[in-house]
Amino acid sequence: MTSKLHLPHDKLLDMLLDVVCVVDKEGRFLSVSAASERVFGYRPDEMIGRTAFEMMHPDDRISGRALVERINRGEPSRDHENRYIHKDGHIVHIMWSAQWLETEQVRVGVARDITQRKRAEAMQAALYAISNATHSPGNLQTLYRRVHEVIRQLLPAENFFLALYDAADDQLSFPYFVDQFDAPLPPMPLACGTFCAQVIRSAEALLFTAEQTLAKTDTVAGKQPLDWLGVPLISGTKTIGALVLQSYAGSVHYDEQDKELLQFVSSQVADAIERKRTHARLEFLAQYDQLTELPNRALFLDRLCGSLQRAQRGSLRLAVLYLDMDNFKHINDTFGHTTGDHLLREVAERLRRCVRESDTVGRLGGDEFAVLLDSINSQEDATVVAEKILVALSDPYVLEGKTLISAPSLGVAVYPEHGQSDLHLIRHADEAMYVAKRSGGKRYIVAKMPAQ
Repeated sequence: MTSKLHLPHDKLLDMLLDVVCVVDKEGRFLSVSAASERVFGYRPDEMIGRTAFEMMHPDDRISGRALVERINRGEPSRDHENRYIHKDGHIVHIMWSAQWLETEQVRVGVARDITQRKRAEAMQAALYAISNATHSPGNLQTLYRRVHEVIRQLLPAENFFLALYDAADDQLSFPYFVDQFDAPLPPMPLACGTFCAQVIRSAEALLFTAEQTLAKTDTVAGKQPLDWLGVPLISGTKTIGALVLQSYAGSVHYDEQDKELLQFVSSQVADAIERKRTHARLEFLAQYDQLTELPNRALFLDRLCGSLQRAQRGSLRLAVLYLDMDNFKHINDTFGHTTGDHLLREVAERLRRCVRESDTVGRLGGDEFAVLLDSINSQEDATVVAEKILVALSDPYVLEGKTLISAPSLGVAVYPEHGQSDLHLIRHADEAMYVAKRSGGKRYIVAKMPAQ
């Protein structure tokens, strides 16, 4: 004769790894199996009387309520997913199967913890997203915003900033900073004593819980965060910065798993930043003069062509000023190329201060510069700027303890009077500049009207 083992239903349910629960129409827990403590962190008696929406991730509550309404209308739901906040503050991903029992007026649900699976999927998605952002159009700011979006899919990241360290200047900067209480931070030395600086100096991740942060002071935060997590950005053998998460909410906490996850992401981010920096630098070198950081000949001509097209469409005027520095070759031969380079950089800086933000100053080669004055009213506007440049560039140059004298010779060509194309305007301004130089220099000459 075979004996049968009879176990109460609640004992059988408590043996399951999944959580079995019964809730009323408002979502209050009426019965919960023992697995709740493993999955949600709460014992069954701590969940009874609470609603599921209290524990649900805030971003999932609206869709969660809509789903519950459909289930309560008699539509069974299998394998729907949402997020809950664990008792210790971290996010758990739950897969539910649920059905409404009309006679009993309750909803029965089975919850399976799929956090590890979702984390693995999210990490793969993060790798792809960061790689895609690295190779997509856009500058570093675009990359930083995308990195923030990626991290938000993995961790609570309402308050997030990225710090970069420039070893040459010993400066810690914050090119991306999102915080609900703090404004973007100014640059500061690495010895500033903040948690962030500590992460970069040590090249090790730091995790501070509420109890630890309350006992410390981080000068980065205007309001003291309760939880703080920072990981270094390491590219090759260099620590180039840090990723930082801050939480001011008592319901959000970071743990060792979160630290490992952010470290995994940080290695991809560091490589992405370095690749983006290299690409940006190559783009810069292709369009800008390396010595003065002014637009080079190609970029200057490109902007001139664009300006001409706008002028032709709108019956506008523009001017090109062409100049070189009198006595530059003598200065270069007498005091050396280093002094000559310093002089050219100073000339570039003075030129920038003589024009509007919308104008373009370019270095065309050697000591030859050009200025594009966009959207002027008359030829007189161009000569006023030429006078300003003449005065600014004729002042003595104090370089490396030496006082040097040099002044510009300028040629001015105005559209449409002196040419209809970029090459005509450049040529006529260049010819006028040589007339100024042959006339003794330190002056400007307006181009002659071309023969009809």
